[in-house]
Amino acid sequence: MFGRSEKSVALAEGVAASAEVRGRSLWRDARERFVRNRAAMVCLAVLGLIVLFCILGPLFAVWSNEEIDWVIMGDVRGSGGPSLETGHFFGVDELGRDLYSRTIQATTTSLLVGLIGASMALVVGTIYGLVSGYLGGRVDAAMMRVVDILLAIPLTLVIILILVIAGRSFIVLFLALGAVSWLSMARIVRGQTLALKGREFIEAARAGGVGEVKIMARHILPNLLGVVIVYASLLVPEMILAESFISFLGLGISEPNTSLGSLIAEGAGTMAYGTIWQLLFPLFFYVTIIITMFFIGDGLRDALDPKDR
Repeated sequence: MFGRSEKSVALAEGVAASAEVRGRSLWRDARERFVRNRAAMVCLAVLGLIVLFCILGPLFAVWSNEEIDWVIMGDVRGSGGPSLETGHFFGVDELGRDLYSRTIQATTTSLLVGLIGASMALVVGTIYGLVSGYLGGRVDAAMMRVVDILLAIPLTLVIILILVIAGRSFIVLFLALGAVSWLSMARIVRGQTLALKGREFIEAARAGGVGEVKIMARHILPNLLGVVIVYASLLVPEMILAESFISFLGLGISEPNTSLGSLIAEGAGTMAYGTIWQLLFPLFFYVTIIITMFFIGDGLRDALDPKDR
């Protein structure tokens, strides 16, 4: 009886173990590896606090981003610094506008630029690279030559030309960043598609009568998600850097709207007057966002790396 009982226990443990193995997925393993990455989790928490600052910060603002404090404007160097009594928590700029509210607006703008720009690159680049790599042949050669020609043109110059011709606005800025950010994504997706389209499960789907569009959508695209997500996460800080550089040159979003790049440029121009707070607060949020996004992207890359599975 004891032997039979031991066999039953061993059989039950084997069934439970096999069920546990079947229940685990690659995405679950990736999530567990990402959670174990302390640097990525800390940066994710910090980025979450910045997002909460953008959402809840206006509730505590005493002044709006366009409102001018005429009393302080004439004496920015004397009483224009950070103060709880005046309601200017981050001080004021050279025009007497509240830097706290303007920093909230600038941080929100930069985050939106990064997310929307990366989303446009993700959608356009993924579709373009997937079609090019799967069709192959002359179609692939022609599509990739277009990408090579566009990559040969300085991307910053393209963004500046689009902003100068079409005007400085949110929509034009998003379109300009999206127009140049999808090229590298297309090349990465195309290379992964070339490696996948000759695999056995693709041949089996084609032999089973599955259409070409369904093969790309149901069999190839899901296997590209890991690479696409990682590159998109690393593309967000690149979009913020590009927008900040354009704004630093004075060609970004026009007033009264602003971004972190614009505030940093304004703060750098007033440092000679001793108003260093105009530079420190925007620069703090800018550097923090860039660092956290790079660490989060690095954590996603490690979590989704097929070699670690």
